[in-house]
Amino acid sequence: MKNNADNLYSKKWGVFIHFLDRHQNNPEHISSLGKCTSWDECVNGFDAEKFAKNLHDVGAGYAFITMMQGSKYMIAPNETYDRICGTKPGEACSSRDLVEDLYKALSVYGIDLYLYYTGDGPYKDDACGKAMGFTEPRELGVTENFVKNWTSVLEEYAVRYGDKVKGWWIDGCYRDYFKYTNDLLTPYHDAVKKGNPDAIITFNNGIDVFYTTHPLEDFTSGERVTFDLIPDGRFTNNAQNHMLIPIGHHEDPASRWCSGGLEIDKESLKEYSKSVIEAGGVLTFDVYFDRNSDFDAEQVEALKNLEIR
Repeated sequence: MKNNADNLYSKKWGVFIHFLDRHQNNPEHISSLGKCTSWDECVNGFDAEKFAKNLHDVGAGYAFITMMQGSKYMIAPNETYDRICGTKPGEACSSRDLVEDLYKALSVYGIDLYLYYTGDGPYKDDACGKAMGFTEPRELGVTENFVKNWTSVLEEYAVRYGDKVKGWWIDGCYRDYFKYTNDLLTPYHDAVKKGNPDAIITFNNGIDVFYTTHPLEDFTSGERVTFDLIPDGRFTNNAQNHMLIPIGHHEDPASRWCSGGLEIDKESLKEYSKSVIEAGGVLTFDVYFDRNSDFDAEQVEALKNLEIR
C-alpha cells in the first residue's frame, strides 16, 4: 500500500543545511568567512547551482534548508509576513526567492527539496515577534492568534511552491514548553497539504527519536546528536522512521549544527548509516555550509564514502 513517505524512504539519505543570519552572516561564526552584509546580499550570494552539483557528487537524494530560525530573516519573499510585521520587501524576507532557485538547480539532478520551518516564529526580533504574536517568555505558550498569523505565512509559501517542495520539518512544536496541542498544530498541517496534498510533514517535540507529536505526521522528526540508535522497523505510528543528525564536531553537542569536521570517523558513519537504512529508517545529515556555498572537505569525503544509493 502506498505511503506518503515512500519517496523519502526511497532516497535513503540526504543533507540538511542551516542557512541563517546568525551563521553565514555573522562574523563570529566560522561559516560566515568573516563577512557581514545585509541579509538580502547574503541570500543573493547563495550559489544554488554549486550547491546542487555538490550534493549530486556526494550522492544525496534530497536536501533540507532552513526557511528561518528565531530571527526575522526569511530566505524568500512573503507578502503575508511583510503585511503582519510591517516590514518592507527585502528587509526581513529576502527579495530573491531562494527556494525557487534551489528547486530549479536541484531538479536537474533529481534531488528533492524539503524545507525547515518553526513553531515559534521570529520570536527573537522584538518588533516582528510581537506583531506575529509570540515572543519571550516563550514558556507562556503559543496562542490561537499567533498560530493563525504564522500559519498564514506558511500557507503563502506552501501554495506558491506546490509540489516543488516534498515536505516540511517544523521545529519547536513543544507540547510542554510551548503548550502546543493537536488543535494548534493541525493548521500547519493543513497549510502544507493545501500547497501539496502529497507533501509530508513532521513536528519536532524535542531531541529524541521515533515518536510522533501529531496523529497526521508522515515522518518522525528524529532529532539526535549521537549515533547510537537504530529503528525497529520502518514506521512509528504509521510515520516513516527518520533521523536528523549533525555530523560535524563541536565541544558542545548542542552546537554541532553547521559545524565542520567529523564527530565520528567516516567508516563508523558508514556502518551506522547502513544499519539504520537496512532497518527501514531514513537519515538526514546536518553539514557545514559556508558563505561561499562550500561544504567541509572532510564531511564531503565521509558522505561519498557511504556508498548508499
